[in-house]
Amino acid sequence: MRPLQMVDTLTQYHKIKAEVDAAVIAVMESAQFIGGVVVNQFAHNLAQYNGSKHVITCANGTDALQIAMMALGLQSGDEVITPSFTYIATVEVAALLGIKPVFVDVDPRTFCIDPIAIEKAITPKTKAIVPVHLYGHAADMEAIMKIAEKHNLYVIEDNAQGIGSTINFSDGTVKKTGSIGHIGCTSFYPSKNLGAFGDGGAIMTDNEELANRLRMIASHGQSKRYYHDVIGCNSRLDAIQAAILDIKLKHLDEYIAARNKAADFYDKAFAGHEKIETPYRDSKSKHVFHQYTLILKNTDRDALSAYLTSVGVPSMIYYPVPAHRQKMFDAFGGSDYHLPVTDWLTERVISLPIHTELDEAQQQFIVNHVLKFVNG
Repeated sequence: MRPLQMVDTLTQYHKIKAEVDAAVIAVMESAQFIGGVVVNQFAHNLAQYNGSKHVITCANGTDALQIAMMALGLQSGDEVITPSFTYIATVEVAALLGIKPVFVDVDPRTFCIDPIAIEKAITPKTKAIVPVHLYGHAADMEAIMKIAEKHNLYVIEDNAQGIGSTINFSDGTVKKTGSIGHIGCTSFYPSKNLGAFGDGGAIMTDNEELANRLRMIASHGQSKRYYHDVIGCNSRLDAIQAAILDIKLKHLDEYIAARNKAADFYDKAFAGHEKIETPYRDSKSKHVFHQYTLILKNTDRDALSAYLTSVGVPSMIYYPVPAHRQKMFDAFGGSDYHLPVTDWLTERVISLPIHTELDEAQQQFIVNHVLKFVNG
């Protein structure tokens, strides 16, 4: 049996090695490493895949979120509503710009922001909502967009973990996450479902004026070279990463199917266990399983993690400390928040290996050891 990993990017690379190597060499031969045809081609193909009119590439997913907030004119004193149960980048960028993150609780089944909690948190200073499609499960975007329209708020989707996920709306339309809000943001960190061999990110929108502003901000605020119209930053996806991502984009649906197959195996193995709650799958959306995350009941989560490590099974806890309890948010009154679902989840969740290269022998080994521990 091959050694277990949370994400097996090496084996995945070997399957597309010829394509990737040729694409990288072509970029090297062109000597066009920043911008250019390859980056533009990937942006176009990603827009087509995601159903967005405009895709602006950038250096990473964190930059994507920051640039989005800057492009919408959010500024010091404004408030954005966001889940606390998320990776820190979601809320860090708001604080960096002097914007107050307002933390709300999540749905205990989907792990995504609770629309009812959003509505209760809106104040005259609220300017935007930042839903996170956590672990690959889509947030309830139909409800969120209705709230945003009612209160004249922007919606910035954090789609770093949800690329490829779809949502079925009540009017019969089907949309991909990242294409629904005013702006969608994603990350191409190597472990993501669509991962680069370095770092990268992208911003998506259907609004042409907003797209132009996003492009300017990502490139030093330039409308054209050496003409700087707005305060911007320097955030670029290089051509080598774009070439690799363009190849992997063609395989993304295949990768998502492989992750769902692995999730099905786990679901069946743990079905009905009184101490294990498997990931919820909403019938209105398609889960892409960036992570396969269990909720443990009457079980020492940290002890299980240590045991799995001892037998060669990796696991991760995403996230042991929610954002509102991080020291960095003390100045924003983080410790004053009462988010019982978030606190409950952070004490009980554990993620098992899930990626495109898992085989049944590996999964059975993982399952056997999880059950051995929880069954005592």
